[in-house]
Amino acid sequence: MIRSFLFVPADSERKLAKAGDCGADALILDLEDSVRAEARPDARRMASEYLRGKENVWVRINPIDSDDAIADLEGVMPSAPAGIVLPKPRSAAAVVELAVRLTELEGRHQIEPGRTQIVSLCTERPEALFTLNSYVASTERLAGLSWGAEDLSAALGAAANRDNDGNWLPTYEMARSMCLLAASAAQVAAIDTVFTEFRNTEGLQHYAMKARRDGFSGMLAIHPVQIDIINAAFTPTQAELEHAERIVELFAANPGAGTIGMDGKMIDRPHLVQAKRLLAVARQVESRGQ
Repeated sequence: MIRSFLFVPADSERKLAKAGDCGADALILDLEDSVRAEARPDARRMASEYLRGKENVWVRINPIDSDDAIADLEGVMPSAPAGIVLPKPRSAAAVVELAVRLTELEGRHQIEPGRTQIVSLCTERPEALFTLNSYVASTERLAGLSWGAEDLSAALGAAANRDNDGNWLPTYEMARSMCLLAASAAQVAAIDTVFTEFRNTEGLQHYAMKARRDGFSGMLAIHPVQIDIINAAFTPTQAELEHAERIVELFAANPGAGTIGMDGKMIDRPHLVQAKRLLAVARQVESRGQ
């Protein structure tokens, strides 16, 4: 499980130099929104150089139906990124097309077949919201789904995507929920979108904790100062782990039971599934030493 993905403009030497020390579980070298079109050739070169010998470094390419996408992939795949973040797909067909290209490029560059994973930003075009079920069984490379409000609101011509209290307006809350449901249906990670007010640490903490409560496994980030807060929000607490361990032990001691009483409450099999999932997350976090 990846708790935090940090976007890093691939054309910024300064930001690239600092990114590896920020504590993010994964980096996303950005070749799309944060890079001017005329700067992309240099950005591809810089991204390729940065990728060499590194783990957990992804690349956001340009949309698969754009002229830049092939150049992006040709530029970075020789250095074997951990995965590709795909923006603005119209449906899972775009992910399938990307998977085919990745298979070709892995073969050409002697990369382990199937190694390169995909995260799809699945709500950035209005029509994409009507196709989210297409991600189910689309490709084994699919590792996660995330969503974005900025491109969606621009496509809709909306003046805002949040209300005066900072809450998502109904259209964007719906997109967020549908991304979460689609990820669950496809059995991949659900990754919440960026919190753009990077200096608002209290707001970020509240948002990240809400995201975990709702079922997201991680978040996108736009600034290194956000990483510690996001990682903490998506790391199970000691009290949660102790509770989960008690549930697992209780069912292990009563293998035929479907429902068991614990602390005055009825615990059933879905609680056991959730407890095992929580303990698995904790083991992954511990294996990173964080």
